[in-house]
Amino acid sequence: MAPKLFIGKHPSQESFGGYTSAEDCQTKREVPHRALIQHDQHRDKTVQQLRAALVKHHASAAMIARDQRIKENLRTQGYPIYEAVAHRFPRSSTTRKGNLAEVFLAEYICAASDADLPIYRLRYNPNVEQSMKGDDVLAFDFSSKRPCILVGEAKYRGTPSKQAVQDIVRGLIRSHQAGLPVSLQFVADRLYEANNIDLADRVADCSLQMAKGRLKIRYVGLLLSNAKSKSQVDKHTDGSLRKLVMISLGMGNPAQLVQDCFEGIEVQAYGNSK
Repeated sequence: MAPKLFIGKHPSQESFGGYTSAEDCQTKREVPHRALIQHDQHRDKTVQQLRAALVKHHASAAMIARDQRIKENLRTQGYPIYEAVAHRFPRSSTTRKGNLAEVFLAEYICAASDADLPIYRLRYNPNVEQSMKGDDVLAFDFSSKRPCILVGEAKYRGTPSKQAVQDIVRGLIRSHQAGLPVSLQFVADRLYEANNIDLADRVADCSLQMAKGRLKIRYVGLLLSNAKSKSQVDKHTDGSLRKLVMISLGMGNPAQLVQDCFEGIEVQAYGNSK
């Protein structure tokens, strides 16, 4: 009998991640594991979903509109615009890989559970070419009396390894040992700045709920790699962290997926304007 995963059922094909197939199983140390496979026949749909999500996570509609106004002003004045406007999407291959894994995990968690992502943290990255510090994913479920936080750690690897799996689990163990997620105040502050006071108060109140023993924290790790991802997660996941779910996403050519998702992302965000 397949184990029950607290992240919920695999999303339908119309939802994010639905173009992958899923198997719910357990690792060697009996950690719940959802093994996802991205099939070649659904690759175009997967790329479309991921590229749209990458745009959303890196830039809001207001950011895009401001960039467009700057570009138009520069064009009117006869100045070249290509390097004058700060780009929103990473060009570094390493950063692209890490961001893609993070965005997939965030969107998948929200599609498969009742949790929501209050902010898109990559919009606040001061250096788009480097990975951002803090929790990869911090999603919140306020639908029940006891609030729940889902803490996510995502890794991309061209070839899956024992070290990659251990890095994911150790990162989540460190988060657990610290108590409250390190990015909790960051999320609350961004919500207050956006004048989303009610949700900001709920997020900030999680520290009090934890002190009362009423806060649930769950941990989700993702390894995005080739078709051997599942076997590496099964063999090397440490079973010492309770309330952990591991997700593996395997495919034939993960590097090509990254390239396909980021190729043309500027056009999708800004249109064909030069």
